[in-house]
Amino acid sequence: MRNFLTLFQKELTESMRNGKWIWLPIAIILIGISQPITTYYMPQILESAGNLPEGAVIEIPTPSGEEVLASTLGQFGSIGTLLFVLGSMSAISMERQNSSLTLVMVRPVSPFQYIASKWASQLLIALVSFIASYVLVWYYTNLLFTSVDWKIMLSSLGIYSLWILFIISVTTLAGTLLKASSGIAGISIALLGILSVSSGLFTRFMEWSPTNLRNHASGVLMNGELLENGMLVILTTVGLSLIFVWFATLNFKRFEQF
Repeated sequence: MRNFLTLFQKELTESMRNGKWIWLPIAIILIGISQPITTYYMPQILESAGNLPEGAVIEIPTPSGEEVLASTLGQFGSIGTLLFVLGSMSAISMERQNSSLTLVMVRPVSPFQYIASKWASQLLIALVSFIASYVLVWYYTNLLFTSVDWKIMLSSLGIYSLWILFIISVTTLAGTLLKASSGIAGISIALLGILSVSSGLFTRFMEWSPTNLRNHASGVLMNGELLENGMLVILTTVGLSLIFVWFATLNFKRFEQF
């Protein structure tokens, strides 16, 4: 346990030094708060940008606070996923390329402790970024639109956080398969994209897919409860994430020679 905590602290320190604790939260926050602000000022934006006839009036139905938060989750599902992958893709590959990995593993450190420290540190950074952004979005939504109960907000936040858990787990596994950061990002995004497309095409057979987490988080916002098969999606996501971390440990132990 002491070795894990030491490695975990080292990862957090390195993330602070390379600026990940700065650029990732800022990027995620900007993506998040742009949604309620843009939605609120959309009539003025269209009026100033479009060549409308004189006297034309733009009337856009004002969305509820729940609808604004649900649309924000859609933003996180696309651009946010890409940023989370880019933020964690070099966690393992960087040390494999500069040979500093050997200096770590010659010490009494097990492959599981090494992989777990990488996974936990990247997950913490991603979750802190998402939570900070989502809470700010909730604040601006309550300010500009109708209020959303904080319990519902926290429930949707917890459900969507599992998607981030899945992203980091997939990227960690990819980091033990490839040494190039670009390849890690490519295979991670490809796997997540294929899973998302498959969930849309084969809805009946992909009810368990982690990509459905956004729908269930939005369902909590709109209806106050999980949609059908919500617990199945949650349990599958957690199970697959742990399996990916386990496979990453086995793969790392098998192919890395120290």
